[in-house]
Amino acid sequence: MIIDEKNFIKQLKKKDEKALEYIIDIYGGIVKAVVKRHMYNIFNYQEECIQDVFLDVWYGIDKYDDKKGDFKNWIAAITKYKCIMYKRKHLPTNLNQDIEDTLVAVDDIEIEIKKKELKEEVDSLLRGLKEEDRNIFKKYYIEGKTIKEISKDMNIKDENIYNRMSRGKKKIRILFNKDK
Repeated sequence: MIIDEKNFIKQLKKKDEKALEYIIDIYGGIVKAVVKRHMYNIFNYQEECIQDVFLDVWYGIDKYDDKKGDFKNWIAAITKYKCIMYKRKHLPTNLNQDIEDTLVAVDDIEIEIKKKELKEEVDSLLRGLKEEDRNIFKKYYIEGKTIKEISKDMNIKDENIYNRMSRGKKKIRILFNKDK
C-alpha cells in the first residue's frame, strides 16, 4: 500500500511502519527545526529528543484528533513539550558541567600565567650567572634535584656544585641589591 497525506494517520493507527517512515520524511524537518530552536544549549540530546518525538507519535497516535487541529501542529506541540522535558532533565547538569569546565579552564590559565611569570622572574634573577651555573640553580631550586643528582647529571663533583651555588648566591645578592 502506498502511504500518502490521505491515509498516513489511519496506517499509523494500524502500526504500519511505512506510515512512520512517511511522517519522518514529511514532518522530520519541522521536528528537527523545533528541537534545534528549543534545545540549542543542550546539543548532545537533540537527536535523542527527535527520536523520542517519533516514538511518542507512534505510541500516541490514537490521541490525535483531526477535528481539533492539523497533524503538523500536533507533532510540533509534541516536539515542543518533549524539548521542555529534556531541558528540565538535562539542563541543570549541563549548566553545572559547563560552569565546572569553565572554572577548571580558568584555573589552568591562571596556573600557566603564574608559571610563566615565575619563569620570567627566575630568568631575570639568574641572568647574571654563567649558563652552567644557571642550570645548577634551576635543577636544584626549580626541579628539586639533590646535589648528588645534579652532580651525577652534569658530571661535576659535589664540592664544585656547592662552591658554584655559594658563589652564585653571592653574585645574585650583589646584583639584586644594586637594583634596589
